[in-house]
Amino acid sequence: MGLALLVAGVAACGTSGPQQAGSTSADGNAAPSAWIISGVTAKAFQNSFDSWNAAHPGQRFAIQEFANDPYKQKIRTAVGARQAPTLIYGWGGGVLKSYVDAGAVEDLSDIADDPALKERFLPAIAAAGTVNGKTYAVPNNGVKPVVIYYNKDLFAKIGAQPPKTWNELMALVPRFTGAGIAPFTVSGQAKWPLLPWLAYLVDRIGGPRVMNDVAAGKPNAWSDPAVTEANQKIQQLVKAGGFVKGFSSISTDSGADVALMYTGKAAMTLGLPATYQTIKTADPAFITGGKLGYFPFPAVEGGKGDPADVVGNPTNFWSISSAATPAQKQAAREYIKSDLLNQKYAADLLAVGNVPPVTGVEDSIAKSEDPAYFSMIYELAAKAPNFQLSLDQALAPEQGDKLLTALQQIFLGEITPEQFATTMNATIG
Repeated sequence: MGLALLVAGVAACGTSGPQQAGSTSADGNAAPSAWIISGVTAKAFQNSFDSWNAAHPGQRFAIQEFANDPYKQKIRTAVGARQAPTLIYGWGGGVLKSYVDAGAVEDLSDIADDPALKERFLPAIAAAGTVNGKTYAVPNNGVKPVVIYYNKDLFAKIGAQPPKTWNELMALVPRFTGAGIAPFTVSGQAKWPLLPWLAYLVDRIGGPRVMNDVAAGKPNAWSDPAVTEANQKIQQLVKAGGFVKGFSSISTDSGADVALMYTGKAAMTLGLPATYQTIKTADPAFITGGKLGYFPFPAVEGGKGDPADVVGNPTNFWSISSAATPAQKQAAREYIKSDLLNQKYAADLLAVGNVPPVTGVEDSIAKSEDPAYFSMIYELAAKAPNFQLSLDQALAPEQGDKLLTALQQIFLGEITPEQFATTMNATIG
């Protein structure tokens, strides 16, 4: 049954500014802590923790904020050193499993089985926080399917329609470049924005089995023909001029990649809902003026994958550090039970363009400022036959690092698809 929405947030900074993990709470004990990633969603996290802190002066959370890539490195080091914050922000997948294998996070199955919480989250999204049948992470953010966002004015300029197949997409490349428009913008500097290209193409060509084999550690799984063909198509797109010149040096933390699309220099970008949020913050008139369009990743002719499959992040999650003190763990558990993704938090997520992974959200979406977009995101996530987690998170950390480097080399033409397979096969132990 559809329950009321839940919402919770993490402060990019509290009302008195960021606090270091290890600061003291009102009763003199070490305060519970949480680290979050900067961006527009940080506002929803901030509101949630501010509300909790005001109501629980003896259990106030100390919050710190980091950019995406620095956070991923810092949290890995902190978890390994047993110095992680009480609440660990994550994505699930292979990274979560590595935490579980190391005994670094708490079993939260009792919380997940609580009827009040169990019916709160979309089942398919909540399942991404499980390892070996037990829950170690609970949803804390919006659903994040990757779609193609596009500039409607630029499409109208060349008389184009959103492509439904890969061949149609490739046919648009010379039309855009001939008009002095880059077909796609992407941040090659950050590397991770390149991942959806590989993941979607592999899925559309070979179906979910291919990446399932990789995740399962099947020998030579990266030599699957679907992976090779996907990398060939990526390099064909690059050579055809499919990406803006200099994409390898474009940043995403500053929103420079997305800016090229809404300022008219690039027609499209393949991205998470953070793309929408970035535009909403930087140029809201681009959205309210009806200039932003979006469509699912195209089908690949002759491919085995379902065109309704989705790539991205089911959501983000909170885990509780096993190195936390009993008092810190208790505060984190109580926060999850009472405040995580409650009704106000869900509303705050929608307000910044993020669709909460909770049941009963349809009425709120219908009343939102952009029901068409939010409904599309919600339906994609809720109905996807397969939701492939971002590959750098689906794999073990060491494999994810190697993948980011090898994929960047594919985009830059520094290695062949066959060399890519050899490099990645070597990471399968």
